Amino acid sequence: MKKLSITLSLWVIPLLISPIQIFSQVIIGDQVGTAADKASVLLEFANTNNKGIIVPYVRTLPSSPTPGTLLLDASDPVQARFKVYNQNTVTGTNGWFDLSGQNGSVTASLVVQPVGIAEAGAKKAIIGNAASSVDGVLVLESPDKAMVLPIVTDVNNIINPSPGMMVYVNFSPTTKRLAVFNGSKWSFWQAQ
Repeated sequence: MKKLSITLSLWVIPLLISPIQIFSQVIIGDQVGTAADKASVLLEFANTNNKGIIVPYVRTLPSSPTPGTLLLDASDPVQARFKVYNQNTVTGTNGWFDLSGQNGSVTASLVVQPVGIAEAGAKKAIIGNAASSVDGVLVLESPDKAMVLPIVTDVNNIINPSPGMMVYVNFSPTTKRLAVFNGSKWSFWQAQ
């Protein structure tokens, strides 16, 4: 029987003791995703054609949001609106831009949502960086990478969409739209 001898070089020992941080792309739902150029993507989703992502819906708008914050404003449950914080200065918006353009009802959905939960010290998921000062449930931070939304060919492929759902609709090579669901209706944004 032969003896096995293992020698560790001095440079390996610090690697075993200190934590390693690896930053890479995250694909949710499969190993392939939808983006052809993976170098520019931080977060993407499987090509299922029938699922979207759901942004948080809130009963009170955050007091000091970060630009780029997406949410479903459920402060009035029968007039829910999908919004993005872009620091606009239009009177009455408080810096929020309405992506819905129409009211939606989330009354039934709010019945199953917890009320009065203290979020102080709550954990957040950060992709792209080890830490973040941004206040959010899911924070994507990258100077040169983006999130690829779930892609569908038709929102009708999504059975029972949830309030706050967002997808990218690829109808055809010439017709593509961002779609958001406010609890009652889909709203579509087409690039000009």
